[in-house]
Amino acid sequence: MKAILITILMLLIAIIALAQETGDSIASQQLQEIVVQAPKVIRKADMDVYYPSRSAVDNSKNGVQLLNNLMIPSLTVTESLGIIQAAGQSVQVRINGRESSIEQVKTLLPETIKKVEWIDNPGLRYNGANYVLNFIVSNPTVGGSLMTNAMPAVNQVWGNYFADLKFNNGRSQFEIWGRFKLTNKIKSHREYQETFTYPDGAFLTRNETSRGGNMDNTMGNITASYSYIKPDTTVLMVDLSYYRKFTDKFTYNGLLSLSNGMDDILLTDMHGDKGSKPYLSVYFEQHFANKQMLVVDFNSSFYFGRSYSDYIEQLPDATEYLTDIHTMIKDRNQAYGIEADYIKKWNNSRFTAGISYTANRNRSVYENLDGEIFHQRQDKVYFFAEYFQRIKKFTFTAGIGAQYTDFLFRETNQGSDSWNMRPQATVTYGINQNHQFKLSFESWQSTPSLAETNIAPQQLDGFQWRIGNPNLKTSNSYMLTLKYNFNVPRVTGSFGVRAFTSPNAITPLLYWDNDRLTTTYENSQGLKNLSFFIAPQIDIIPKWLMMSGYLQYRMERMSGSGYKLHNYNWSGNANLRLMHWGFVLSAQYMRAQHDLWGEKISWGENISVIDLSYNWKNWQFGAGMIMPFGKYDQGSKMLSKWNTNEQHMRLDMRMPYISISYNLQWGHQKRSAQKLIKADANVDTSTAGGR
Repeated sequence: MKAILITILMLLIAIIALAQETGDSIASQQLQEIVVQAPKVIRKADMDVYYPSRSAVDNSKNGVQLLNNLMIPSLTVTESLGIIQAAGQSVQVRINGRESSIEQVKTLLPETIKKVEWIDNPGLRYNGANYVLNFIVSNPTVGGSLMTNAMPAVNQVWGNYFADLKFNNGRSQFEIWGRFKLTNKIKSHREYQETFTYPDGAFLTRNETSRGGNMDNTMGNITASYSYIKPDTTVLMVDLSYYRKFTDKFTYNGLLSLSNGMDDILLTDMHGDKGSKPYLSVYFEQHFANKQMLVVDFNSSFYFGRSYSDYIEQLPDATEYLTDIHTMIKDRNQAYGIEADYIKKWNNSRFTAGISYTANRNRSVYENLDGEIFHQRQDKVYFFAEYFQRIKKFTFTAGIGAQYTDFLFRETNQGSDSWNMRPQATVTYGINQNHQFKLSFESWQSTPSLAETNIAPQQLDGFQWRIGNPNLKTSNSYMLTLKYNFNVPRVTGSFGVRAFTSPNAITPLLYWDNDRLTTTYENSQGLKNLSFFIAPQIDIIPKWLMMSGYLQYRMERMSGSGYKLHNYNWSGNANLRLMHWGFVLSAQYMRAQHDLWGEKISWGENISVIDLSYNWKNWQFGAGMIMPFGKYDQGSKMLSKWNTNEQHMRLDMRMPYISISYNLQWGHQKRSAQKLIKADANVDTSTAGGR
């Protein structure tokens, strides 16, 4: 019934939008593709293009602030936490088509950002990205720049700090930037209750009463780069970076009560990881005659670190432990990736083809298993070809990818290999300048992770264990989306329906092995879901007060060995922004998506933020609060017949903060180089067991 009501609501909105259609006050112009033109957004076949207003530029001091001021529906930009998300998923950020990061977006001058391209159904050339933001930036007129930002909390040891310095010499540019994120002993507690059911029908319930805890999460990185740019001819980039995770630790203390009449038990649960990751990137782009281009990217990364878990149970007056579990895994892992793409453009069409190779070599030492060593090798090859064509009011994009995956455990000679196809297609029909329909089909593959395949057993608590499955196969996912985009006076937006299936999803599986409840992994019977969504942007007071948001309702079903589960939930975000006289007042609320995966429903952070900033010359001053209302919640619910539980992690995140930014430019500076492609060289890391 709820799904029917949502469908009726969406149809009513479409009828109202069509009825309100009026003549566009902006003169039309001939573009390379059929577009829907509006004062704020031009809807092309493969993207939405946002042009910053004068007000948005004047009230911004960097690229992230400008992005916030654009109020793109469905997009959540939380500058205080360094997060850009859409519908609860990650967003790939690019500058002039080349892959970048949120830190590099912060270095952009708002005056140089000519437009922002929002791509909500990326093609095969984006290699599995959920969403893509592409900033189109003109050549700045300065020869160097210095940008700094500090955002400390007032009542907690928490903060984000950033600095970037660039120098230019002819066609060469030298850059060094660094970031430091500090989180030290943020107070937390856990709400946890679970019931274990044994094969003979007996059961045991455990309730935890929190005795406090804390979270640490401190990291930093520094990057030095060189780039050479000969406009429209050659681009060369070399990046050398070093990332350090100083600590990422969660410590929890509780009192455990059991239904079998045992005395209450004191509980300590601590887990985390730390390590270093140097990486090197070399990028080359060459343009040829007749709108042809060759792009090559090489990446390598190394990881030296450790993950750990400590779980202790003891009676209040006892000197010995009932349960004492220590897990320590030392990783020395490496990854290499290389990708080459060929791009050819015509007036009304485009062809892209590419090939990539990724290699992971992992070496893990289990110190709690007398130093036992495990080696894992994983190789992945990916080919793709994609073609785009415009025919009157229709545009078509179609492509096919093929992925070969092979992984092996050296010690046991166990592993698997597989070929998977990745078809993708999009059809767009523009009714007129204000109304557009888009139907897209996507597919992708997910390879088993190191934690899911590692055969080393890990003990989680008194009788729970985890062990990987080296026989896992690469899983496939398919998604079909129908979306309607509309522009009416003071309102732009979209709504639609999305169907998703992953018929052999890799999911956890619980089973009893004598008196041990063991978690392993399987290629399940699959996940299916159907979601309805609407994403509007409303000018309440033009140039002053705007509102945007995203609302989604999702129904899903998950099947695996011995279970079939359903999940229904609402999620979304809302943003309100008032801009005038150099002041920007913003409020944001995000309700996390609840995801069913295997026999567990989990959800991310529910976040609220308010922020007030003022821009003056090269400075920006601000103050705000994270979680001014609502309660921080991140957790999960287990629905297994062997273990039902519900967990809520609460953090003391009601944090007022201040922010100070300084931005200085000088001389004559060319456009900074960014990447059109990025080879996959994400190094794997182990995960120590934790309940």
